[in-house]
Amino acid sequence: MYILVLQWPARSEADYDDLIAMEDQLLADLPEAHGTVGGHDFGSGQMNIFVYTERPVEAFEDARTSLGSWSRWAEARAAYRRLDANDFVIPWPRTLGHFAVT
Repeated sequence: MYILVLQWPARSEADYDDLIAMEDQLLADLPEAHGTVGGHDFGSGQMNIFVYTERPVEAFEDARTSLGSWSRWAEARAAYRRLDANDFVIPWPRTLGHFAVT
């Protein structure tokens, strides 16, 4: 089992509203076979949506399809890891060298 983390900078209450709306959109769009939206968090300058999945690459592609038209997607970062591991694999953006959830 993997956890896919979709992450954006968070600066305001409007950002939190966007987070909830994006999570709702992903809940509606993510095929059950590719994962389960497992909640979100907000704070320390970032906001995250968590997806639990056996298929992290497919779940990421679904998330990108679902949320890619949002203006916030330009600021998105995404990474996944096995639940029993610490190191993230970063599919987005490809130039990102480090990923952390704070």
